[in-house]
Amino acid sequence: MKKFALIIMLALTLSGFLLGVVQVSNTAYAFETESKSGISDSAKASFMIDYATGSVICAKNETEQLQIASMMKIMTALITFEEIDNGKLSVDDDVVISENAHSQGGSQVFLDAGATQKVGQLIESVIVASANDSCVALAEHIAGSVEGFVAKMNQKAAELKMENTHFSNCTGLPASENFSCAKDVATMMRALVSHRGYFNYSQVWLKDFEHQSGRKTTMTNTNKLIRFYNGCDGGKTGFTNEAGFCLSATAERDGMRLIAVVIGEKDSKTRFKDVSEMLNYGFANYENTVFMDTQTEIQNNVEVKKGKVSEAVLKLDTPLVSFAKRGETNGYEVKYELPETIKAPLKVGDKVGKAYLVKDGEVIGESNVIIAKNIEKSTFFDDLRRIFGLHK
Repeated sequence: MKKFALIIMLALTLSGFLLGVVQVSNTAYAFETESKSGISDSAKASFMIDYATGSVICAKNETEQLQIASMMKIMTALITFEEIDNGKLSVDDDVVISENAHSQGGSQVFLDAGATQKVGQLIESVIVASANDSCVALAEHIAGSVEGFVAKMNQKAAELKMENTHFSNCTGLPASENFSCAKDVATMMRALVSHRGYFNYSQVWLKDFEHQSGRKTTMTNTNKLIRFYNGCDGGKTGFTNEAGFCLSATAERDGMRLIAVVIGEKDSKTRFKDVSEMLNYGFANYENTVFMDTQTEIQNNVEVKKGKVSEAVLKLDTPLVSFAKRGETNGYEVKYELPETIKAPLKVGDKVGKAYLVKDGEVIGESNVIIAKNIEKSTFFDDLRRIFGLHK
């Protein structure tokens, strides 16, 4: 009986030891999961940032030069929207399709050589269906040639400080001098989504491209997260044998927008899964807090000289936003750098100072202080009325 009791005690002790091992193992696994910080294990490179501040949430091989396939079209779209926003191009402009555009391979909407299509149709097919033929048609229309357009792409990359990127075509089709990195992809995606017109097309799931001849080509968005991830409203896929499966996607929840990138995934399902998990991590653990928006008037003691009014209405041109782990909003303050006097005339948008978001003595964000209401120069009669106390 004593032997049996001893066996039971030994069994229970061994069982407790094994349970302890399991518990330790689970603890280690939980720590490992937390330390990943949203990074994709299977991708060659991954990167995620907060859109408002550019703050990095997670990174892996983010500056490694890699093939990124059709994610190169992010820059093609960016330049197109810059041309539109600058008034040099309209979505209603007609584009004559060249033989060169018509003959492009890979993903396309099968443009007819000699046909005429609208800029808006072409940019939509690039964003939704990753159409190579539409990319070339836009490039030729905007810059006169693909080569000229590619020069614009590289120039823009330099302006954005995309140090590990070089473009040799506008489509992302394989070429030895076509490369980028996860960080640079996020940079150009961030620039693209700053153009609000982009979202007129990026959220289209299924649509027919109508050709001049009357025939139709059905387009389905290559970015499946548009339909299956809550908050996702933009992005660009890419695939070649050299690049693997790639994706840059952006999503917004509760006023916070994130941008996530993966390069070199093993299959399409994995790229969507990994980006979803990256975004989930970001939304679960971080938040934006707006400390000063662009609508609120800034209280100031700036004296207006030679103006019809003596006080200036001032606002910010961009909001001051913090990005931090949820609940960590203490220690922030807004500081202003303003002149004692300004001289009329001044118009809406003129810069007169700076505003800084400061945390624990460190500047983490800044914005321009601008004139929010025109200030006209005073006349001789205005000065007389002021002298005699009759000025309004």
